[in-house]
Amino acid sequence: MPPEPEGPGTAGPPAPPEQTGRQRLAAGLWPPRVSRAQLIVALLLFVLGLGLAIQVRHNSDSSALRGARQEDLVRILDELDGRTKRLDDEKQKLEAQRKELESSSNQADEARKQTVEKERQLGILAGTVAAQGPGITLKVTDAKGQVQSDKLLDTLQELRAAGAEAIQINGVRIVAGSYFSDEGGGVAIDGKKITQPYEFRVIGKPQDLEPALNIPGGVVQTLEKEQATVTVARSTKIVVDALRAAKQPDYARSSSS
Repeated sequence: MPPEPEGPGTAGPPAPPEQTGRQRLAAGLWPPRVSRAQLIVALLLFVLGLGLAIQVRHNSDSSALRGARQEDLVRILDELDGRTKRLDDEKQKLEAQRKELESSSNQADEARKQTVEKERQLGILAGTVAAQGPGITLKVTDAKGQVQSDKLLDTLQELRAAGAEAIQINGVRIVAGSYFSDEGGGVAIDGKKITQPYEFRVIGKPQDLEPALNIPGGVVQTLEKEQATVTVARSTKIVVDALRAAKQPDYARSSSS
């Protein structure tokens, strides 16, 4: 039998509704499709907007100052001047402190140097430190044993008067309190017996020391009368290295304390 034609009560699948223009536009914009070029453009626009915002804020601050009253501007200027003056005063104070510290340091260094030099000089005079310098060597050979202690003491006194600064005789350091004595057919200095030849090592100005010994009727002629042989030699370097132990006083104390 031939198929029956569809009647009005028979329906097929419904057709999709037709979209309006607005719906098609929305579907084209969402979800968004962003390309790399669009991202770069957006970033540049953001940076440009940020720069404009900063410029506007700066202009606003400048505008605030331009719009301030004269009294406010004077007050702000006074505050800046006061702050500058305080900073200058603090700088000058620090500079003065720095100079004072440097001066104190230099004075302390100079005082230490003078103390060391004074100690060295006193040590030479006391015989507690070695010394060297220009001077003479005086050698007395007494083959017959005629030279006694008084003749050596006269020689020492003549050298001191001529400017001798440091002296030693046969390994004995001569100091202010040194004494001579005759002992066992010989001579003793500070209780220590010495044997001939008697050798004086003397630090001082050679041009003064040697003539003082050789003046007519002086030390050399007196010793030669005792049949002793005397030689005097100048030198640019005489070493006086015989030392004496530093003696501590039993009763004397410094009056500066």
